[in-house]
Amino acid sequence: MQLAKYLERIGYDDEADPTYECLTAIHRRHAFAIPYENLDVQLGRPLDFDIDRIFDKLVMHPRGGWCYETHILLEWALREIGFDVTQVTAGIHRDERGDDLFGDHTAILVRLGETYLADLGLGDGIRDPIPLIEGTYSQGALSFRLERREDGYWRFHSHNFAYPTNFDFRDEPADWERIGQQNHRQQTDPASIFVSNFVCQIMKPESVTCLTGRVLREKTVNGTSKQLILKDEFEDILYRVFGIHDEEASSIWPKVAKRHDELFGKQTAKQIDFRGF
Repeated sequence: MQLAKYLERIGYDDEADPTYECLTAIHRRHAFAIPYENLDVQLGRPLDFDIDRIFDKLVMHPRGGWCYETHILLEWALREIGFDVTQVTAGIHRDERGDDLFGDHTAILVRLGETYLADLGLGDGIRDPIPLIEGTYSQGALSFRLERREDGYWRFHSHNFAYPTNFDFRDEPADWERIGQQNHRQQTDPASIFVSNFVCQIMKPESVTCLTGRVLREKTVNGTSKQLILKDEFEDILYRVFGIHDEEASSIWPKVAKRHDELFGKQTAKQIDFRGF
């Protein structure tokens, strides 16, 4: 029954068997149904790795989550179906930041004849799993790349207008102690982008819709459209665009507005230019 509720949440109504076709369909439908968001961090709600809490939040209530939550849910669902799944430790922009923050991301490897990389924790990444083989992979107008590094890591490169742009990982079981440290840091450290900024993203086949504070963007291969949202629009956009409803969501608006003023002042939407979530 729990698996059926997850499949209903993502809009999957076909046979659930450990096949490549099933894996791809579930990955894609999850990507387009469950947003990436950090509302709980902004509200000061602790986020752990408990599958019951995550299932209740992402499946039973119209909410999304960040990488740890969505990958724990996806791993659970794939195991329930019968897939051979390994969650791995990953590091965003390890090429620039080194190993100090390694564990600030996770990814999933699915062994199905050959091994596939699944990742729904970037907010904007692969729409379909890709083979764990060096090469370039096209998904519609988007192009992704995997490379094997000399230090034994794999490096995933996202498409050309995505953020984050890359992450590294190893083909070995996740180090949950290290991930736990990063999970705590990212939701408590004042320097964390998740503490300082509200972010929400949902993927579409060849685009992504992002709400970063007051800036609502639609990013496509042809460019980015932007608009500034107002207080009275905030809750409606969360629900209508991202499918998110939370009774306390409106309480973060003063923080959102203050942060926007600190970063952008009186700039218009057209004048605002940034990469990032």
